[in-house]
Amino acid sequence: MVLSRRLFLNLALVGLASGSAGSSLAFGRTNRADGEIAPSLLRRALDALDRHQDSISYRDVIGVADFSLPSSAPRFHLVNLADGSVKSHLVAHGRGSDPSHTGWLERFSNEPRSNATSDGAYRTGSFYEGNHGHSMRLEGLDPSNSNALSRAIVVHGAWYVNEEMIGRSGMLGRSQGCFAVADSSLPEIMSRLGPGHLIYAGKA
Repeated sequence: MVLSRRLFLNLALVGLASGSAGSSLAFGRTNRADGEIAPSLLRRALDALDRHQDSISYRDVIGVADFSLPSSAPRFHLVNLADGSVKSHLVAHGRGSDPSHTGWLERFSNEPRSNATSDGAYRTGSFYEGNHGHSMRLEGLDPSNSNALSRAIVVHGAWYVNEEMIGRSGMLGRSQGCFAVADSSLPEIMSRLGPGHLIYAGKA
């Protein structure tokens, strides 16, 4: 069944969620560290999809990064808007957003050389091979992330994003503001969020 936007929002209000290893909906969960999307953040992401409809070519899947969770949680959610299924992945935040390296994002910034994560809506751009291997450019669509292109904020894989790192230090390493994901997660994220999709980052 294809969910209407109204029904999708109603599902969010009662607790749309899924685990990091699954792809189906789960209801009534209370531990968001296990990958549940905060309904308020999902609503803001869907509002951004409508607000930037002229900039977003594809509305089948969106990415939602919930930086109110610690870096040890699967907090980068791939949301299928056709059936409401969710797949969650690990993602690092910028060192400028967590200067004490606690594993929690303390602040967002759009300033050049801040090495911080920016919140807001992004449009996924072209793929390229860079210093971090296969990567995807991002364009910030809001005043809070308007410098994303000039700051070279991208999606890329990183050695410091994996379960082994969490096991050793209790948290992931930090990026320079990019959406750094596990190398094992990169193929799925790139294939499902190719150029012209929405990524929304924020705190619940």
